[in-house]
Amino acid sequence: MKKILTLLILGSGLSGFSQTKQDTTKKLDEVIIRPYFSPQPLLRATGAVGVLNAAEIQQQVPSSLVAAVNTISGVRMEERSPGSYRLSIRGSLLRSPFGIRNVKIYFDEFPLTDAGGNSYLNALDLSAAGNIQILKGPQSSIYGANSGGVLLINSPVLATDSTMAALNLTGGSYGLFRENIAIGKKWKKYQLGVIQAYQRSDGYRDHSGMERKYIQVNQQLDYTKNADLKALFFYADLHYETPGGLTAVQYGLDPHLSRPAAGAIRSAIDQQAGIYSKTTFGGLTNSWRISPDFKHVISVFGSYTDFKNPFITNYEHRKETTLGVRTYVSYAKKTSHDINWIFNLGAEGSQTKTDFDNSDNNYGTPAALQAADKLQSASNFIFANINMDLNEKLLLELSASANLYKYHYESIFPVAIAEKTNKFNTQFMPRAALSYLFDRTFSIRASVSRGYSPPTSSEVRASDNVINVDLQPEQGWNYETGLKYNSSDNRFFIDVTGFYYNLKNAIVRRTNTDDTDYFINAGGTKQWGLETSLAAWIIPRNSSKLIRGLQFRNAYTLSRFRFDNYTDRNTDFSGNSLTGVPKNVLISSLEFNLPKAFYVFVQHNYTSRIPLTDANTIYADQYHLIQSKVGWKNLRVGKFPVEIFAGADNLLNKKYSLGNDLNAANGRYFNPAAGRNFYGGLAISFLN
Repeated sequence: MKKILTLLILGSGLSGFSQTKQDTTKKLDEVIIRPYFSPQPLLRATGAVGVLNAAEIQQQVPSSLVAAVNTISGVRMEERSPGSYRLSIRGSLLRSPFGIRNVKIYFDEFPLTDAGGNSYLNALDLSAAGNIQILKGPQSSIYGANSGGVLLINSPVLATDSTMAALNLTGGSYGLFRENIAIGKKWKKYQLGVIQAYQRSDGYRDHSGMERKYIQVNQQLDYTKNADLKALFFYADLHYETPGGLTAVQYGLDPHLSRPAAGAIRSAIDQQAGIYSKTTFGGLTNSWRISPDFKHVISVFGSYTDFKNPFITNYEHRKETTLGVRTYVSYAKKTSHDINWIFNLGAEGSQTKTDFDNSDNNYGTPAALQAADKLQSASNFIFANINMDLNEKLLLELSASANLYKYHYESIFPVAIAEKTNKFNTQFMPRAALSYLFDRTFSIRASVSRGYSPPTSSEVRASDNVINVDLQPEQGWNYETGLKYNSSDNRFFIDVTGFYYNLKNAIVRRTNTDDTDYFINAGGTKQWGLETSLAAWIIPRNSSKLIRGLQFRNAYTLSRFRFDNYTDRNTDFSGNSLTGVPKNVLISSLEFNLPKAFYVFVQHNYTSRIPLTDANTIYADQYHLIQSKVGWKNLRVGKFPVEIFAGADNLLNKKYSLGNDLNAANGRYFNPAAGRNFYGGLAISFLN
């Protein structure tokens, strides 16, 4: 305990703290967030919120969100191979062997998470994220079913009074190439933004290449003085190879290997294992300011994903269609007694229809049909939120939702079974939270909320091709408290959060000997956690001729997560550490701003060992990662500004696995990450 306290005093901090402007040589400006409908200063937030702006994202490796997102305490993002994302907020990845589950993701006003609970975050190019807010802990009160947290992604602001265009080019180790073009234009009442991106990589391991083609269009029409219509469209064509997990022996001999053949089971290369995913997404949002106090917002959205996954044992093909609507009214009023209050009432509903076809995989080609099923998920909820601000000191938020979830299922092959319905009981999800601002520099907060997460379509119908109607939702109560301090000159910011989450009926993954998956409810977890974050300008802007600014950031996460009443067959794992969760993570960075717009960025990541089995018999080793980036923003080509940059990742050439396979069959736990690697590029801006 003494060591932990000493560590907190020396280095707790807010990596999620971000500037409202992208000029990182300035002091820490006040951050305004919008987690629950109405904007509020980060200092007064009633919950634990991590924030990343565009400048902070651009400081990191330009080919992936992983390094940037991992700077937020309490959040762990993994990439098993290039393009294969996993995301965990305050919890394990037991439910997420592939993809992202139990985290609700919104892109602008639209849910990116479908009604079946799956989120294709890897469809988005890095350029699509203008800024990111991560709400940690259950947010089912206004964001629907989730027990982990919510990710809010906002598109970059491209439209200006003039025509704006930007070109970014990056190349690097292992065949990395990325290009991105962004164009923006604003007329009197109409704004247009277009983003195009292409990225490819050969990957660090055998059979780990990836390629993504991406285009996005944002539009806004201010058709009256008090109303506007926004449109979002994107199309992503993503392919990445999946090299598969290695045993400890294989990992030690050659981490470049993909999964080899074993007896009659073919290798990942033989089976051309990989993901082919094409996603089309579109949405419209109408916002109407009916009166100075009253506002109505309605969003309609839809998506279609064609998903193919040749795997070792089968070839899966899914066709997924989603339609949905989200709407709310907001009423704001200020009374004569210095009380500001805002009331929000709304609803969200979506349906996702999924056609599953699983065939034999004959060297990357679908062969004889194994199974075919249809699944239609319906996720609907209504919500209410009250925000009361007394004397701009005490902020009280009360919110709740009623969640209705059901799915229809029908088997086509090998045995035809008529359509049936599995409907879960309506769940009431409350949240109560408050923050108190002692003065303009210091605040405290506390909250209690209930999380609820039904099984996703990929868990109900996992790779064993069995529709598991016995799988039940998980739910639990989360209690947290915290404090924030922001110095009066905005040079220093600190955020400390402690929480306890008691999860019941946990959904966990199990693996058959033939490598197929299935999911069960197996007890619960007791999760004690501490998250601290800090940002400080050690040398303020322009206070020194040699160093024009020096910023230090730090994020520390302590996760004391344990199984509770957790059994698998006849084995009781109660009291064991939660699989896939490191106990300690410490991330620190320094940003040097030098004369003539030169900059240097250095970051260190320490992650403690990670249990890979529920029995806690196998661990992934702890690791230290160091990355750096240098650049020059003061170049010009004619009248156009140009930035050049170069960087290095994993400078210590540490051998580690970023995306372990938990409780893996036959000991194939490890997905080795890239060793020491380099990149460089340039960014050109045009303004006319």
